[in-house]
Amino acid sequence: MTVKKVEAIRPSRHRREVPDGYVRGLYLVVQPITGSKSWAVRYRYAGKTRKHTLGKYPVFGLKDARDAAVKVLRAVSEGHDPEQRRPGSVEDAVAQFLDEKNYRLSWRREAERLLRVNVLSQWRGRKIAEITRADVKALLSALAETPVVANRVHSVVHTLFDWAVENDLVALSPVAGIKRPNRETPRDRVLADAELRAVWLAADKEGFPYGTIVQLLILTGQRRGEVTGMAWSEIDFDSGIWTLPRERVKNARQHTVPLSRQALEIIQKAPRISDRYVFSANGRSPLGGFSGRKARLDQIAKIASWTVHDLRRTVASGLAKLGTDLAVIEKVLNHVSGSFAGIVGVYQRHEFSEEKRAALQQWADLVDRSV
Repeated sequence: MTVKKVEAIRPSRHRREVPDGYVRGLYLVVQPITGSKSWAVRYRYAGKTRKHTLGKYPVFGLKDARDAAVKVLRAVSEGHDPEQRRPGSVEDAVAQFLDEKNYRLSWRREAERLLRVNVLSQWRGRKIAEITRADVKALLSALAETPVVANRVHSVVHTLFDWAVENDLVALSPVAGIKRPNRETPRDRVLADAELRAVWLAADKEGFPYGTIVQLLILTGQRRGEVTGMAWSEIDFDSGIWTLPRERVKNARQHTVPLSRQALEIIQKAPRISDRYVFSANGRSPLGGFSGRKARLDQIAKIASWTVHDLRRTVASGLAKLGTDLAVIEKVLNHVSGSFAGIVGVYQRHEFSEEKRAALQQWADLVDRSV
């Protein structure tokens, strides 16, 4: 590896580990989408493979990384485990936790947001081994006015400390035995025809990109993160198929969405701001900041107490009213529970491609007539 090669490496859809080739065990870790780079060294200690993060590039240059990696490997050869000797700050632990490659990309993004906004803001500068049950309870109590967020933070912090125990950063998890703070009642809000029409027309007035996203949510029934992260490479305009790779979906299985004529037309009319993403503010990452625009849509549509996710439930309800078979609806929504749970999901591999296409086109035509 050379300095020029390090600078030339570009991000891909997947997290990459590029070996140095000079110092065995040294890797350049390249994050998907953002392209941020860091150095890590892998080694074996006590029969287990471990990874020690060295630092971010370009703060750590190639020579710095090699020198640091040699020190780590020398310590290992002398019988010391560098990971056990790390200072173990909360922010270092979070960075390493999120860097683990077995986490689904969409989950990692949401976990990073929750930890950055709700956890690091409270615990930055502290050592992870010093966090107590009282600290965890205080953190969750501070989120009492946002019960759903409190539950999500509980979940991700629980996972963080389970990982910390597994990696010998802490002896015991301070979250163990602390129950999820709030009981959630599943939403059952389905927009009536007149409400759906009002949201569509408000989105039409809002225009690209946020209004366009809402219209595609209505036409496809997919999740908000899946639509906002839509890449041009995922769209086959000839066959009218949108293919979501496994890293971008909740159940980690590739998902194909037949696009109706209306959905295809909307995507084709979208200005090409980025060569990668259909919706992007800077050309390098998917669009964010949806909450402010949602408030604008509320003002235009004049509809109370609805969420963006209610659109997905509305699509499912609309397909059912059209007589669509439940199995087809679940395939459209990419659900693996219900009809495809357990042993059925293992052996049932029919993807209902034509049935999904017919159902989504019928739904899009109904929306067309409604608006």
